[in-house]
Amino acid sequence: MPELHAGAVPVATYVAEPELDPRLAPRPYLHPVRTLSGTVVTDELPADHPWHLGVSITVQDVDGANLWGGRTYVRDQGYVWREDHGRIVGGPTRPVAGGFGQELSWLGPAGEILLREHRTITAGAVPHGWELIFAYELSTPGPAPVTLGSPATNGREGGAGYGGFFWRLPAGSARATVGSGGEPHGSADPRLSVTVDDAYTLVFSGLAGDDRWFVRTDEYNGVCAALAYHDPLVIAPGTPLTRQIRVLVADGRLPS
Repeated sequence: MPELHAGAVPVATYVAEPELDPRLAPRPYLHPVRTLSGTVVTDELPADHPWHLGVSITVQDVDGANLWGGRTYVRDQGYVWREDHGRIVGGPTRPVAGGFGQELSWLGPAGEILLREHRTITAGAVPHGWELIFAYELSTPGPAPVTLGSPATNGREGGAGYGGFFWRLPAGSARATVGSGGEPHGSADPRLSVTVDDAYTLVFSGLAGDDRWFVRTDEYNGVCAALAYHDPLVIAPGTPLTRQIRVLVADGRLPS
């Protein structure tokens, strides 16, 4: 499995071909991700949400297919189990400066190609720790547009607009903040910081368009740079969706 390094320090493992139950929406992901001192800052297959897989790109509604995993939120019904799970499969990784790149296909329940993805994942040493840069581009495979949705766009209330770049953190006492000092969940603030047990801090940036931060620090710890937080997002033919998420991974608390 490919490894990311910050300088000479191995900081993340890429699980390129996970063998998982189809209901978990199998996809490549990073785990474990570690601080420079070795503290693990991701979780995979947790008992509460086993479809949470370290750091991955995952969306619950891609033209009606569930590539998030678990139950699907259906308007006026709630979460229900459906035979609608897709998967993301990738070709071989190729080295780039600081990491690797990969071409991937987002597949529907019958194996049809829903989206094509180009991603590049790199790491490098920075002040206070190291930085992960996860860049991805989603494009349609044919002449029809593709719509991305979420439980929120399908009728669930309470800010359930998750889907996109998602980071599942280990259990612990977490505190999330944004630079504006407002509520982190649902924020469009340029930077979101999460500190867990004073052991490590993650600083996320890279929202674009109408993206919002989806944040959980109660029943579990997770951060999503959500693509369809309020409204469906349409990817038009010839107009790829591009995002570049940056995450500073630091030991302890950052100086204020």
